Amino acid sequence: MTSSAAEGDAVRQVFRTALRDMLLLLGVLAVLGIGIGYAVAGAKGVWGALIGIGLALVFSGTTVVSMLCTARSAPTTMAAVVMGAWLGKLVVLIAVLAALRGQAFYSRGVLAALLVVGVVGSAVLDYRAVRGGRVPYVTLSDDGAGPP
Repeated sequence: MTSSAAEGDAVRQVFRTALRDMLLLLGVLAVLGIGIGYAVAGAKGVWGALIGIGLALVFSGTTVVSMLCTARSAPTTMAAVVMGAWLGKLVVLIAVLAALRGQAFYSRGVLAALLVVGVVGSAVLDYRAVRGGRVPYVTLSDDGAGPP
């Protein structure tokens, strides 16, 4: 295995860890959020929790998935995909919030709380995955003697 392939595998492992942790967090938040949302606002709280978790999944998941899919790509390709995903999720977020404006079937407070906790929690887990990842930052030359 070349050092470039090993680096790519190490980077992909970091993003797989971040994705796994994010899905776990959002799963736990969904269970707790639906229960607490129901206790606080009844059926409106359940809908608010479901929408909040869905938006948090779209908002946090697109970044991690786009990074995972482009881990072995050129930096410019990765940047283009991540920027495109960022713009896409912003459009989705604005469209969903515009569609929900004036609707009374969900709890805005529950939605906002779960969206904030989900996105901030995912960012913290992403940081933890990157900080704990064992990704080399020095590339050895073909003879293994040091930087090329």
